[in-house]
Amino acid sequence: MLNSAKSFAFKYGYVESRVRLPKGQGLWSALWMLPTTRESKPEVDIFETVGEQPDTVRGSDVSFVSKSRLEGLDLSRFLPGAPDLAVEVLSSSDWREEIHAKIADYLAAGARLCWVVDCDRRRVSVYRKLLFPTHLSADDVLDGEDVIPEFSIQVEALFED
Repeated sequence: MLNSAKSFAFKYGYVESRVRLPKGQGLWSALWMLPTTRESKPEVDIFETVGEQPDTVRGSDVSFVSKSRLEGLDLSRFLPGAPDLAVEVLSSSDWREEIHAKIADYLAAGARLCWVVDCDRRRVSVYRKLLFPTHLSADDVLDGEDVIPEFSIQVEALFED
């Protein structure tokens, strides 16, 4: 991974790059412009691509896989693909751009729904598509949509002591 975070920053102008992309399933090659601070600002995707050779195993804080997908699998091995629902709980050591990259990986691998729980802001971001999350506040209801239809909870209840 090439990270230029401390080597340069700019406000105006352009960046030119020549990039050789790896081939293979499970690879996530991307070029992003990120803000210079760790504030919650979106990145600008210059390009993103998913390859075909697995070299990365992701594990969410909480995941759900439907019973029908588990039938016939060797449960002592990693699940091929992504869970139906991936949940990430932000901690003080998480960088938002890293969590965003994980959500991108889950969705690209076939996750149907992703939640990012932000305890500091007391909100949940719901992803079905990477660039169009829905942000739920304490007054909203979080539900499993068509992934876990019988699940729903008031967002505020997630943060009760």
